[in-house]
Amino acid sequence: MITMEVTMKGQADTQSTVLDVDNLRQQFPLLSQTVHGHPLVYLDNAATTQKPVSVIESLNRYYREQNANVHRAAHFLSACTTHGFEAARETTRHFINARFTEEIIWTRGATEAINLVASSWGRSQLKAGDEIILSRLEHHANIVPWQLLTEVTGATIRVVELDDAGNLDMQQFRQLLSDKSRLVAMTHTSNAIGTITPIKEVIELAHQAGALVLVDGSQAVAHQKVDVQALGADFYVFSGHKVYGPTGIGVLYGRRGLLENMPPWQGGGEMIEHVSFSGTRFNRLPFKFEAGTPNIAGAIGLGKALEFLADIDVAAMQAHEHQLRLLVEEGLSQISGIRLIGQAEWKAPVVSFVSSEHHNQDIGLMLDQQGIAVRTGHHCAMPLMEGLNLNGTVRASFALYNTVDEAVAFVDAMDKLHHSPLYIAHPEMNSDQSQTMISETTDLPEIFRQQAPNLAAITERLNGLSGWQERYRQIMLLGKELPVLSGEWRSDDARLHGCESSVWLHHHYDDETMRLYFIADSDARVIRGLIAIVLAVFSGKTPAEIEQEDIDLWFRELDLFNHLSPSRGNGLKAIVREIQAVAHRYR
Repeated sequence: MITMEVTMKGQADTQSTVLDVDNLRQQFPLLSQTVHGHPLVYLDNAATTQKPVSVIESLNRYYREQNANVHRAAHFLSACTTHGFEAARETTRHFINARFTEEIIWTRGATEAINLVASSWGRSQLKAGDEIILSRLEHHANIVPWQLLTEVTGATIRVVELDDAGNLDMQQFRQLLSDKSRLVAMTHTSNAIGTITPIKEVIELAHQAGALVLVDGSQAVAHQKVDVQALGADFYVFSGHKVYGPTGIGVLYGRRGLLENMPPWQGGGEMIEHVSFSGTRFNRLPFKFEAGTPNIAGAIGLGKALEFLADIDVAAMQAHEHQLRLLVEEGLSQISGIRLIGQAEWKAPVVSFVSSEHHNQDIGLMLDQQGIAVRTGHHCAMPLMEGLNLNGTVRASFALYNTVDEAVAFVDAMDKLHHSPLYIAHPEMNSDQSQTMISETTDLPEIFRQQAPNLAAITERLNGLSGWQERYRQIMLLGKELPVLSGEWRSDDARLHGCESSVWLHHHYDDETMRLYFIADSDARVIRGLIAIVLAVFSGKTPAEIEQEDIDLWFRELDLFNHLSPSRGNGLKAIVREIQAVAHRYR
């Protein structure tokens, strides 16, 4: 057995075996896929992890062999299902070292768990003048429920800021704590930049001030041992799908005394002991908070996922993931134009960065065309991005099944991207000659006269191309041929919502020809190229023609749907909706 010395920041030196990553990967069927002709390199684990065979088979077995509702039926299938369902609860209790099984409440995910606490504990306990302390690192799911709560209780929110490296400002946290502090709701690990908060110290300080603490552990449970009793957490939440389990299942841990005194959140079956029209008597824990038929298969699958993870050597896993992160951070730091975001002292296996050469969305597309899956955008952490003065980042997040070869392939892909001339056109393609100049009306403002190539020219250029790089180059060139908007043309009034990148759209209606002309721009090069196609379809047509046009038809004709991720697709739909709304106003 090969061994190595593992030294982790903030941990004592430990001796640990090396993870058998090859064997682990064989337990994850999805990882053997190819994407666009390349082996899949899945680096979006902070969004969701892949599922081992044991989890997949548990879901299959439940629906094939024992599908029944839990708890109340007397027949054999129900008894089997109830046993598996409650065994998964006990597995979860043991996994996070809760004291009592009834302290484990099934929810749809961490988001619902936070909303449960906000609605049940928060509405019954908070009043005007009380304070809730959050951090700049929080996911939207640990911000919005508390904002909604303050609207009905009169409580206020205070925010702990970060230092330049992305560490929690503990000095400011101490200053914010007061006799008004009733709850601290804080992430254990940032999903966006990987900061691991000193959560045990946070909890101790909050308790000294008389406040309770809810910990969002969604990004922590898959990467470190969590002991809720040792931490002293009052509430701890996480989602199954981020810890190798199914989607649609999550966990709320709460101290039994707190849960017993909290009113039910939702009413219905299972959460009652007796119902009559004169009154209702509620069920005991944990069922008081589990109204209706639960996600039985999800709970059983989550139990299997936690059993899988419990068999992993935690120190070896952390050493492996730590190695991958350092390898990628070191490689990216040597690429001119890339800036790493978030260099906290304690970090999870998450690497966030921005490029001065390429928009985040463009990077995500170009990596995807090589089979590399990363996440781009604000990562549901817009207040954090606002604090960092960024619109978003590119995020690569690692799991125990990722390999050194995958980390190297990712860095190599980023290096090539920053040294490959994606904007160099073929010699026969002169961008100045590709633009269409409109001259049929003298009333058309000059900026609207310069249009993207027409559809015939676009079709000729794109059809017959093979390979992601060649196709992507041509899309980029189409965007390069659009007029660049600046100044007042990029005002907030002209900016469209629903796009991951920034998009500005203007129109001009010509009274003489009764045609609408459009110009648009984006800070993402790939979106500029796709906009060129949209404008070629719609610009210069009558309102009636615009409303009848089918953009999907042209994207199928040009074989461009592979370039439309959900975010890009939604962005283009937002552009098309606005164009058609403008057309409708002129009919």
